[in-house]
Amino acid sequence: MRDRAISMRTVLTRHPWAISIINTRTSPGPATLRHQDAVIGCLRDGGLSIVLTAHAFAALDSYIYGFVLREETLPIGTDDENAELVHTMMAQFPTEAYPRLAEFTFEHILRPGYSFAVEFEFGLDLLLDGLERAHRAAGPRRRKA
Repeated sequence: MRDRAISMRTVLTRHPWAISIINTRTSPGPATLRHQDAVIGCLRDGGLSIVLTAHAFAALDSYIYGFVLREETLPIGTDDENAELVHTMMAQFPTEAYPRLAEFTFEHILRPGYSFAVEFEFGLDLLLDGLERAHRAAGPRRRKA
């Protein structure tokens, strides 16, 4: 699931317009259906119940699509572009009025080499860890004979 999520994000980052097509199709083709069947199969073969499979599938895809959409709209670029943008934005209000935002911006976003993209795998791992915990808490799934 982790590899799938990273792969999906990579493809959707290259083609962000695809999200709206994927989400609005009422007649998915065989490739889409095979993909969905494979994902459900991986989750079920991993021991997840039908209900937890539904939760996992929805949570993972929502996270992936949402992250790509957020990433697409953030005005973050190179270190120099980020610095220029931050200074323009911060000039509009006194930093002492928003000390936590200022701290976060100057100590994190303006850090050399900052990339919002690194947040994807951190969030993905939190989500996958949570799904694993939910799976363990639910106990073993009974297989139909």
